Amino acid sequence: MLYVGVTSDIEERVWQHKQKVFKGFSAKYDCNKLVYYEDYQWVQDAIAREKQLKGGSRQSKINLIVNENPAWNDLSNSWYD
Repeated sequence: MLYVGVTSDIEERVWQHKQKVFKGFSAKYDCNKLVYYEDYQWVQDAIAREKQLKGGSRQSKINLIVNENPAWNDLSNSWYD
């Protein structure tokens, strides 16, 4: 399952997903691995990109991940030592 979202604090939000703090999509489908992210200076730009990604196909999301992280490594592994 692929999850797309916007946050102002990615480290905190990923931790929340990993700990299943909120009952919802990410907890239901065990979305707990960060394989891709983009940084934006302005929240409006991030929200526009989120809408674009959510409107795209699953394959387009997979292609985006594979281009940047072909092994699908968890990019947050070193954040919580």
